[in-house]
Amino acid sequence: MVCSLFLSNSSTATTISSPLVFSHKLCQRENPKKGIYLYSPISRSPRIGLTSIKCAVDAPYEGNIPKFPRMNVWDPYKRLGISPYASEEEIWSSRNFLLQQYAGNETSEESIEAAFEKLLMTSYRERKKTKINLKTRLKKKVEESPPWVKNLLNFVELPPVEVIFRRLFLFAFMGGWSIMNSAEGGPAFQVAVSLAACIYFLNEKTKSLGRAFIIGLGALAAGWVCGSLCVPIIPTVIIPPTWTLELMTSLVSYIFLFLGCTFLK
Repeated sequence: MVCSLFLSNSSTATTISSPLVFSHKLCQRENPKKGIYLYSPISRSPRIGLTSIKCAVDAPYEGNIPKFPRMNVWDPYKRLGISPYASEEEIWSSRNFLLQQYAGNETSEESIEAAFEKLLMTSYRERKKTKINLKTRLKKKVEESPPWVKNLLNFVELPPVEVIFRRLFLFAFMGGWSIMNSAEGGPAFQVAVSLAACIYFLNEKTKSLGRAFIIGLGALAAGWVCGSLCVPIIPTVIIPPTWTLELMTSLVSYIFLFLGCTFLK
């Protein structure tokens, strides 16, 4: 670059040269007040005095991408612009919207992600704490219950969810089969199959065929008695005409057989 500065007055002129060399054409600018001539390789508009040279490195970082205005807000809820009682779905929606709006601004994206992760961790700890507190309260209720309740709970267990659904599907199928064949005959065959399935499941659990047989018959008898007493109380208006007393009693028995083979030890 060659920058030459001529200072002129009525009689003399001074020339200042820079050691930098450029191959660009120089443009001449004149200050009519002070008689200063400025040759610059970049600026073409006349200005008074010396001006700073602009180049690419002076451009702002990340160009014209907008900056997240709540980047330094400490509260993660306020940073994401949501309520402290917002659901997890609302947290995800706010995070996705802000990331899309300020995409490309790395600092803004990091601030949004940090607030989002903090809220997720808080939600996880709250759920875990609630679950632990629920188990503790239930355990305390059992310990404070009367002795006969404790003895009754000793015969009850909670199997895996998949086992519950498989057995529920089986007895629901038996109930549907009985309803479809209600016009042709009674549900005696379906009840017998359900009793056999109940005894099989109980024997598989208790490893005692005699105990499984007793519990299965007891569940069937309790269901049949309960159905015989409760079904006549139901208004006939809400009962389909083809549903007989025997059919509805068998449906109650299926429920007792399901509960007996699933939750009893």
